Amino acid sequence: MSDHLWGYKPTSGHTAGADLIGYSVEATDGSVGKVDKHSDEVGSAHLVVDTGVWIFGKEVLLPAGTIKAVDTENRTIFVDLTKDQIKDSPEFDKHKHTGDPGYHAQLDSYYTSHRLT
Repeated sequence: MSDHLWGYKPTSGHTAGADLIGYSVEATDGSVGKVDKHSDEVGSAHLVVDTGVWIFGKEVLLPAGTIKAVDTENRTIFVDLTKDQIKDSPEFDKHKHTGDPGYHAQLDSYYTSHRLT
């Protein structure tokens, strides 16, 4: 698993311990949804994003390394992915996949191959 994908970039503007719940999430080509949950856990930092009606109310898990910037003033998170890349990511089920190393490895492979930076 790529540690850099599962940690916040030093340039992202994220402060450890900051509450990101409710922040809007913006892909490179538009809005994705809002942060439902997040984790700062070392080696497993991520966001769980509620996509609302965009992809039929599903949630997606985005590794922290996909975050380009956190705008605390406007409560917005910008990620280095397109909406299609997020939509096509491995399906997330919070009851099965939270903390599952196999799922994290699947996401690692998917997002590493789709990174824009």
